[in-house]
This record gives sequence, structure tokens and C-alpha cells, in this order.
Amino acid sequence: MDLNLDSITVTNNEEAQRFEAQVDGLRAFLTYRRFQGRIVLKHTEVPAPLEGKGLAAKLARTALDFARANQLRVVSHCHYVSAFIREQAEYHDLVPADDLQKLLSRSSGAIRR
Repeated sequence: MDLNLDSITVTNNEEAQRFEAQVDGLRAFLTYRRFQGRIVLKHTEVPAPLEGKGLAAKLARTALDFARANQLRVVSHCHYVSAFIREQAEYHDLVPADDLQKLLSRSSGAIRR
């Protein structure tokens, strides 16, 4: 299945506390919990037919851009998002210093969702 990521819209489903994208009847999402001054990114899930096409990265980027726009600190409990942040220095400033140091000290595996 070919994806044109530019044509895929990620929405913030605030009631379910997740960022979502629908593609051909399949739903990919990144769950979160929002607290005063921070957002905890919990889990990213992409259906198997959509894996490896950049959709998880689009979800992560949307969530991190949302955090920046709303002046929220980011706490990642999601392996994928943590790896994404490690590889994308433009988001390092969103992570509290102690958490960033821990995140950067972990081995960086390739991310592909």
C-alpha cells in the first residue's frame, strides 16, 4: 500500500486523548495523557499494512508540534516516540533536562513505523 503522507490528516481526539489518522479504513494512533504544563505520550500503534511508511513519524511530529504550540513539556513513555525524539534534535527542548539526558543515553535503535 502506497501512502502519500501529505494527504493524510492527523486529528487530535481530545476526548479519547489520542492523535489519530485514518487510512483506507485503518486507524493509526498515538495515545497521550495531558496534565498541567505537560503531555505524556504513551503508545503509538500503526496497523501492520501501514507500518514502515512514515505514519508513526507523522503522528509523533503532530503530537510534538501540538506540545510546542501549547507550551507543554513532553514526557515519553512510548518506545517509538522516545527513539523519534532522540533522532530529531529540534524536539529536544520540549523534554525536561533530566528526562532528555536519560533518553539520549539509551541506545538508539532504528525506528520504522
